[in-house]
Amino acid sequence: MNIDMLYSKIHRATVTDANLNYVGSITIDDELLEKAKLRVGQKVEILNVNNGERFSTYAIRGERGKRDICLNGAAARKVHIGDVIIIVAYASFSEHELINYQPTVVLVDKNNNIIDVKYEV
Repeated sequence: MNIDMLYSKIHRATVTDANLNYVGSITIDDELLEKAKLRVGQKVEILNVNNGERFSTYAIRGERGKRDICLNGAAARKVHIGDVIIIVAYASFSEHELINYQPTVVLVDKNNNIIDVKYEV
């Protein structure tokens, strides 16, 4: 049996832009992608702390060091610049894999600078 579990999250990131005229996705600073162990094209859930919206999209690479978090395409209608969001990815684990299970949690400040990286829920 496989169980869907938290794989990774970027906790309380601030939306820096919303681009309605781009073809879908969320642009995430390359360093944040790396620290969160997220891949370009990977499905992510977006949880908007400000308005309660929850929706899915996929990650694309943003410029390293700019700390951009930009919702693109239709997803741009679900956020406002300055909103606080949680970016979550899940993975399916076997019972055996769960023995050593450790999700990656990247904590950021209001400017999307990395505060800490934890390996626990």
